[in-house]
Amino acid sequence: MARPKKVSTDDILDAIERVVVKHGASKLSIDAVAQEAGISKSRVVLDYKSKTALLEALIDRDRQRDSAHIESALEECGNTPHPELFARVKLAEQAPDDTDRAIVMAITSSMASEVTLKQRLKEWVAHDLQAMDSGAKPELARLAYFALIGFSCHELFGFIDWSDEQRLSFMEQIRTMYTSCPESQQKNPQNSHQV
Repeated sequence: MARPKKVSTDDILDAIERVVVKHGASKLSIDAVAQEAGISKSRVVLDYKSKTALLEALIDRDRQRDSAHIESALEECGNTPHPELFARVKLAEQAPDDTDRAIVMAITSSMASEVTLKQRLKEWVAHDLQAMDSGAKPELARLAYFALIGFSCHELFGFIDWSDEQRLSFMEQIRTMYTSCPESQQKNPQNSHQV
């Protein structure tokens, strides 16, 4: 009798990503993940009870990766005018790949019907906005952050396809926007933004 294949959580998460990249969110299912991972459906169900749970795991993994990348970039940007903002700008200098795009499309297409997915993303954005409030000019940091997110969303959705030179120039313009503008005289109360 053959031994059952040992599979880690990362193996299953890798399989979720591969299914999304190959077939999109509409084809993501427990069966598809089990087949992609080469394991039984019951092994997937042990950790992920539904398609929503698969997508939640994908968001959580992406957020963990993003947090690790930000921590690394923060070390490089520690002496900048706003390390939290500048770390995120530095990360955006690299174009997203097909996996990044597929994951974003899968999550976005599922958000309308899955409240828990939207809530997870709202928490992610709230965390980023809180980080923007950590510097000397929080209003400008939020403005620059939203410029960065707007650019990133357009790029992830395939609405723009800029060269590295164009992307780097835009990132430098975001940095310049923050460093060259004075903070508004009219301060918003801390945490005045609702996500």
